[in-house]
This record gives sequence, C-alpha cells and structure tokens, in this order.
Amino acid sequence: MTNRLFRISSAVMATGLMFGLAFSATAQTTSSKMEGLKLSNDAPIQIQSDQLEIKDQEKRAFFTGNVQVVQGTTTMKAGKMTVLYKGEGASVTSGSTDIDKIFLDDTVFLTSGTQQATAEKGEFDMTSQTFVLSGKQVVLSEGANVFRGCKLTVQMATGQAKLDSCGGRVEIMLDPKSRPKQ
Repeated sequence: MTNRLFRISSAVMATGLMFGLAFSATAQTTSSKMEGLKLSNDAPIQIQSDQLEIKDQEKRAFFTGNVQVVQGTTTMKAGKMTVLYKGEGASVTSGSTDIDKIFLDDTVFLTSGTQQATAEKGEFDMTSQTFVLSGKQVVLSEGANVFRGCKLTVQMATGQAKLDSCGGRVEIMLDPKSRPKQ
C-alpha cells in the first residue's frame, strides 16, 4: 500500500488526535492551559504515509515512513504512527474503530499557524485523555516565544499542561512584543 492516501472518519481519529500546544506569555514555567493546536470533531482528517499495515486480529494499524496527519490548519508529522484500537468487529478501513492509544516515533512535529512542537516521540492515551510528548528535548514555540523541556503532558479534556525539565530546569524565552495589545 505504498504511497497511498488514507482517509479515516474524523469521529474516529479526531478523538485520538486532540492536542493543544500554545503557552501564553503569562504562562507559569511548568504548568499552563494549552488551547492552541486542536483538531475538530467535524472536519475531515487526511493521513498519508509511505506504508500502512493493518492487523485487525491484533487491533493495530502501523503507518510508517513520512507519516503526515492533516486536519484544517493543523499538521502532525512523524516517522511512524501506531494506532491501537478496540471493539468487536472494529476495522480501521471501515472507520468503525474505537481508538485506545496512538504512539508516534521517529521525530514528531506538530504545527498550526504560528504554534509548533517537536519531540522524539509522542503518545495519546484515550482512556486517561492524556497526550505526552517526550525525548531528549521537547521544544514548543508560538511565534518568538520558545519553551524547552524533556516531557510535555497535556490533559486533553481540560487543556491543562505540564512541561518537565531534562534533569535541570525548564527553559523559557518570552518575547515581550508577543503580548496581546490592550
């Protein structure tokens, strides 16, 4: 299935791919509400990869090679994406899956407008509604504002987020010019 375009219903994947990545200039250094990059439940999602392997018996789908997920103005890229799903008779190709977890590997890049995040890997846990980006360095940016740590944990239901350091301290660079005009 090399170089094929796969569309999966947004009701299935949007739940699994909700994420927020914007810090405001007034954010605390380790915890903030993140409401930036969010996928919509009612817009189509386009997934592209060099290869797709579906193992319905194991309830797994493996997207490999230049994986790109696009919904509206939000784009996610990774080298590999593994989707674990559940449910009797569930099949990715029919769009009848209930997503359990999504694993992203081989450099993860998320972007929407001026907001970006990069990490070595990512994980969406749909049961706990938690999204984690991790690696040697997780970099979040919105315009000129940059945040660096090693682990970003986002509670998808609330948008609450926590950025953990790499054993030292979390780094933040804020540009005063990025503050909203009053």
